[in-house]
Amino acid sequence: MTATVFRPMPSEVRLPAAPVRLSLAPAGSSPLLLDGAWWPHSRDLAAELPALASVLDPLWGRITRVTVNPVRWPDVPRKVSVAGHVVKVGWFRFEQDAHELLLLSYHLGRWNLLVVPPHTPSAEAAWLMAAGSDPHRAVTASRLLAEAGHRSATAAADRTGEAAWESEGGRAAGAPVVPPRDRVVTAAPADRAERV
Repeated sequence: MTATVFRPMPSEVRLPAAPVRLSLAPAGSSPLLLDGAWWPHSRDLAAELPALASVLDPLWGRITRVTVNPVRWPDVPRKVSVAGHVVKVGWFRFEQDAHELLLLSYHLGRWNLLVVPPHTPSAEAAWLMAAGSDPHRAVTASRLLAEAGHRSATAAADRTGEAAWESEGGRAAGAPVVPPRDRVVTAAPADRAERV
């Protein structure tokens, strides 16, 4: 009797799953637009969804359907196996925000998560995760990403300005230096004003 052992091909070998980076609105709150934020490790939806659904199933009930906007996901599988059940995946190009993931459960309803792009810098991602799970924010996922980009650009400009300030000896870049003896005094000395 012979046995045949099939070894997985390199493309089939899966690395251990990285921890799910997820931030949810506080329990009992009624979020206005987003129920939280998810920061996947890649744009591979088939690889990322099982870990996300396995974390959310005990919290929200069995996740049965997920929809995405295909603009941000290069490959949208029709079904994904998750811990003993199948999650159906759909997509809406124009009806759904490009940076949002919609999750549906049989019993408990639907949830919208902001999807933080995988290669977002840590500081910006941390801000997005907090903002996406704030139940008092009435901002769409795309608007939050635009706001985060603006905050990053402003912070970069501030760092550049501060670096110029420091490299110039604490003065603004391009400001003229006036030697002490050439400065003009506009107020008259107190003793001179009294004589007049």
